[in-house]
Amino acid sequence: MLRSLLPIVEHAVKGPVWDCQMCGQCVLHETGMTCPMTCPKTLRNGPCGGVAVDGACEVKPEMQCVWVKANHRAENLPLLPQSWRDEIGHLRAPVNNSLAGDSSWMNLVSGADRKTPTGWKGSE
Repeated sequence: MLRSLLPIVEHAVKGPVWDCQMCGQCVLHETGMTCPMTCPKTLRNGPCGGVAVDGACEVKPEMQCVWVKANHRAENLPLLPQSWRDEIGHLRAPVNNSLAGDSSWMNLVSGADRKTPTGWKGSE
C-alpha cells in the first residue's frame, strides 16, 4: 500500500514546488533544488553545450537552460548546506528510465536510485 501511495504523495509535494518530473532518481538537493529532468534533453549532468549567450536553452529558446539555473541556485540558496551546494559538480549516472514514476524517496532508501545501467563506467 505504501509503495503505491508514496509516489502520489511525492508528486503532489514536489511537482508544484520544483516541477518534479518523477524520474525516480531525484537529485534536487544536488542541483540547487532544480529538477534536471525539466531539461528537454533529460540530462542528469549539464549543461549540454547548447546554451545560448543569454543563458537560454538551445532546444527551447523561450526557457532558461535548466543547468544554468541549477548552478546559480546551488551557489546562492542559503537554505542548502555547503556540502549540498558543492554537489552540483558531481557526475551522475544516466537516468534509469525503468524507475520513472516511482518514488525517489523509496528508491533512495532501497538503493535502487544508485544502480547504474549496465556498461556505464562513471561514478556517482
